Amino acid sequence: MQRRLLHIFRNTPFGRETLLQSVYFCKKVKLELAIYIPKFAKFLMYFENDVVQVDLNRSYLTSPDTALMNASSIVEQGGLEAEFLEPKDFPASSLPALPTNFDYMACPRSISDRSSKIGFGHIGPKVRRLVNAARFPVLMPSSAYKEWHSVAVFFGGSAKTANALRLGLNISAACNMPLDIFTQVANDFRDTYGEAIKDSGLDGEVKSSVREWHTFEMGKLSDNLYEVPHDALVVLGTYGQSPVKQIFLGSKLERICAALPNNFLVVGPKYLART
Repeated sequence: MQRRLLHIFRNTPFGRETLLQSVYFCKKVKLELAIYIPKFAKFLMYFENDVVQVDLNRSYLTSPDTALMNASSIVEQGGLEAEFLEPKDFPASSLPALPTNFDYMACPRSISDRSSKIGFGHIGPKVRRLVNAARFPVLMPSSAYKEWHSVAVFFGGSAKTANALRLGLNISAACNMPLDIFTQVANDFRDTYGEAIKDSGLDGEVKSSVREWHTFEMGKLSDNLYEVPHDALVVLGTYGQSPVKQIFLGSKLERICAALPNNFLVVGPKYLART
């Protein structure tokens, strides 16, 4: 089965930019695009061990008479075709359930707060729930459409960041774009990063495919982030095992999102790579 990305369309200028980014991502990674145009302000997603209710802000219901036309025009101009989803399951009369058998999902950093409240670094609670529950990575586009010409993976030595590295390598190969690794070195783990790469089974791919591994032993993470290319797709892994981490997604991830205007691809704790 062809891999697919799910996009929740918002018929506004912000929504146009995020759909443009999804179209670009699908073309680069060779995905099919599935679009859901909401008719209700809420929907459900049933994951293996969690049910996520997504509460959309009212902007997602803007001008329903032109939403399909506008979304179709963006997709057509991007040289793609898209499937427009019509939910079949309604646990309640105004509460549709969307399928979860996708390989990626695109949504802004917040989908339930007003656009005026969304600043860099603010990841809304509903998006956090999606990241922590989903087996697919979540694409968080920048606020304005932006092409990317390399892949930047943040690797911290854990199994979860190894998943992000594995995904980044796959994206890099699919797009034929260079990949860089970025590591903020922790004193207690200074000599363990190379071993973690070997333990993850990625040693050979890293040696053959990575353009440069940036390791920062000095300075603050927020200062070192200036080295990340502005036109890179940033791939991040998060944790989520404890209640605190499920809420905050990890302090480093939040700081990275607060500092960088890039497009992000976030790998949650339930992510399972397709072979």
